[in-house]
Amino acid sequence: MDLIRKNKKYILIGLFPALLFYIVFVIYPIGRSFYYGFFDWNGLSKPNFIGLSNFKEILTDPIFLKSLKNNMFVVVASVLGQLPIGLVIAVILSKKIKGAKFFRSAFFMPMVMSTVVVGLLWSTILNSQAGIVSTIMNSMGLGKFVHDWLGDPKYAMITVCGVIMWQFIGYYMIIFLAGLQNIPEELMEAANIDGAGPVRILFSITLPLMWDTIMAAVVLCISGSMRSFDLVFVMTQGGPAHATELMATYMYNKTFSIYKYGYGSAVSLVICAISLGFILVSRIIMRKKSEV
Repeated sequence: MDLIRKNKKYILIGLFPALLFYIVFVIYPIGRSFYYGFFDWNGLSKPNFIGLSNFKEILTDPIFLKSLKNNMFVVVASVLGQLPIGLVIAVILSKKIKGAKFFRSAFFMPMVMSTVVVGLLWSTILNSQAGIVSTIMNSMGLGKFVHDWLGDPKYAMITVCGVIMWQFIGYYMIIFLAGLQNIPEELMEAANIDGAGPVRILFSITLPLMWDTIMAAVVLCISGSMRSFDLVFVMTQGGPAHATELMATYMYNKTFSIYKYGYGSAVSLVICAISLGFILVSRIIMRKKSEV
């Protein structure tokens, strides 16, 4: 701590270029985007101040409300799917089992892949005419269960959520593996000596000691789910009939398809506000639970 205080000036000088770059290329564009949310602007003509009209239109737009509902579905599916599965895999692979390193790499591999590649890959796999899934099901005599997974509004959102979970489970597995390494081995050994089973150890030792890690993972999961865009855009572009429309794809379509830049900026502000609200609520709930 004394070393930091003595070299505080040099630390600030070293951080200044990165901070300046971040302010110019991140903070300033975000601020300008929020500013244009109060204007009617097509990106070329002079902005026309219209106050809260964009926000009133957003909150009464049925497509936006549908995209909000879809985003909530993605958030719930991600939090209740990615985190528990990632935790279970992390607990299993933290044990000294054969091939643990290989399986860690295999589960994390989808996270390393480009999201565009993942979207194109799964679009091909799930193709109702020539996809691997349909081909295997037809060969097994399960042809009646074959659906147009991405083209049917009843299954499109569920299918997209499944692909999102597949890609990001490995990410949370790594986070939980790091958290498990901070648990003293003496506690685990003492629990084994006392005859505690794996389930009892998980709920009485592992989860309580990893609660801060889990809280951080929940925040990351919610924020990531609320800004989901590229995977959905590559696979469905929000279709069919807006069945997979998310707030980010809705904002993109409004901004770059019909050139309503002011309206798109307002949508981005609404997305930010909703995301912060969900994160704050989740942290309050989890903090209260940890205090019980």
